Amino acid sequence: MELQLVEVENPQGYNLILGQSHFVKTVEDLYEVLVGNSPVLRFGLAFCEASGPRLVRWAGNDEELVELARKNALRIGAGHSFIVFLKEGYPINVLNAVKAVPEVCRIYCATANPLQVVVVETEQGRGILGVIDGFKPQGIEGEKEIAERKALLRKFGYKL
Repeated sequence: MELQLVEVENPQGYNLILGQSHFVKTVEDLYEVLVGNSPVLRFGLAFCEASGPRLVRWAGNDEELVELARKNALRIGAGHSFIVFLKEGYPINVLNAVKAVPEVCRIYCATANPLQVVVVETEQGRGILGVIDGFKPQGIEGEKEIAERKALLRKFGYKL
């Protein structure tokens, strides 16, 4: 068994969702959920097939994001994993719908941070052990940071 750290290539800092599913139908179902979520949402998704021809299956409505998804899915190479890149929308707007897709088993992360995927490889294949999402904390927020956090949430319309 060999552990590897796979850096997700995301030069524009797009939001992404990394998850695990269990069936090739994932591509069509995720596509339908994302297209149906918002008329302005742009996305690319890719899925690593774990049996049969074992291809990276893909779909999307933005060629740049589709290419990022294909490239990163192949680099990660873990069976039944999927990655979705988003713009003109955020994971918070689609995450529950993605989780509700019957084939989706797990979401590892939803982020725009630099992302590293901890992958294990055996003779059989590859699997995701976890992710490193962003950076470690530098301290504990104080009253000023609490006020800034609350103001930001209100600015985005998530709180009144």
